[in-house]
Amino acid sequence: MKKTPFVTKEQVEEIVKKFPTPFHLYDEAGIRANARAVKDAFAWNPGFREYFAVKATPNPYLLKILQEYDMGCDCSSYTELMLSKSCGFDGKHIMFSSNDTPAEEFAYADKLGAIINLDDFTHIDFLEETIGHIPETISCRYNPGGVFTLSNGIMDNPGDSKYGMTKDQLFEAFKILKSKGAKYFGIHAFLASNTVTNEYYPQLAKQLFELVVELKKETGCDIKFVNLSGGVGVAYKPDQTPNDISVIGEGVHKVYDEVLVPAGMGDVAIYTEMGRFMMAPYGCLVTKAIHEKHIYKEYIGVDACAANLMRPAIYGAYHHITVLGKEDAPCDHTYDVVGSLCENCDKFAVDRQLPKIDMGDYLVIHDTGAHGFSMGYNYNGRLRSAEILLQSDGTPKLIRRAETPADYFATFDCFDDIKITE
Repeated sequence: MKKTPFVTKEQVEEIVKKFPTPFHLYDEAGIRANARAVKDAFAWNPGFREYFAVKATPNPYLLKILQEYDMGCDCSSYTELMLSKSCGFDGKHIMFSSNDTPAEEFAYADKLGAIINLDDFTHIDFLEETIGHIPETISCRYNPGGVFTLSNGIMDNPGDSKYGMTKDQLFEAFKILKSKGAKYFGIHAFLASNTVTNEYYPQLAKQLFELVVELKKETGCDIKFVNLSGGVGVAYKPDQTPNDISVIGEGVHKVYDEVLVPAGMGDVAIYTEMGRFMMAPYGCLVTKAIHEKHIYKEYIGVDACAANLMRPAIYGAYHHITVLGKEDAPCDHTYDVVGSLCENCDKFAVDRQLPKIDMGDYLVIHDTGAHGFSMGYNYNGRLRSAEILLQSDGTPKLIRRAETPADYFATFDCFDDIKITE
């Protein structure tokens, strides 16, 4: 399968007249179409809601697009809660799923009326001591341990994960929370990351549905929702078959009818917390070739670096690259595509077959709409790039300016004896 950018060379040449490379670019039309597809896939469940994982792409302009589709925010920190509140999300549209949580973050989540998802059994007492009560609606995160497998093999190892409660802890937690005043309950689990298979959600759902039937029977708790969290991935490589959200939704529907409906729990809402699936394919990093180097290998140096996109450097993650204007040219050159950091892992591609790249060519690094800009950092004094929305009518809109040296040095502004100037 061929990966085609959502932006053309001609469009980029117009954008760079105002906004220089590198920058992250987002496809509004693609985001909206995908949001509609997700809603349609779970329309059979009246209580369904997607709580977008803010950590993936924390930009208010993008959050407000999802808000138009009645989606919420999955937050894991104080600042993510602040961002969600500032965008106008109310408490029922905010899920606070955190771990090793500071007291002030629980307090702020409670102040907003967010749904709090407890990661650990010990957090019950900690939360009560912090806010003075147990909320009427509460959720707990489950970790089944062991390994999680699908028909295509081992997907992940929950037993090595720091997240969630054991089954015994979960049952005891529900009983204690109920005794402390909780009235409505939810369960949450995340067992595998970036799964490119339509089997993941249905199989996870079946496990959780069976668990909540048992929970209700043993504890008598009123279970209102099952949160499947994230883990639905995207096809980063051209030879992968993308997930089909309609097939996934129908798979969850099937096990819902098999497990929950016969147990008299046909009113349970389904929640999801997808970040990667919601945004990754609808963002790209646009960068320009500025140097070439011929030593033991052939290198193309671009004006972006791992500070703009960490995933290849820290995970060895694959991101497809298109050389704009050369989409149909033969990929008969082998390059390492690299950035400028003083780290040898600062490489967007290693031994990648690409068309001949000339200085000044624009490269699109695909699928950076999630965990792209958000994982940026300032090592070597490199500055985070701008974010631009390619609006549905094809016009670009700046939705975050590029950092400046003043931003980098801003945390010294409280010292009279430190003045940094050019």
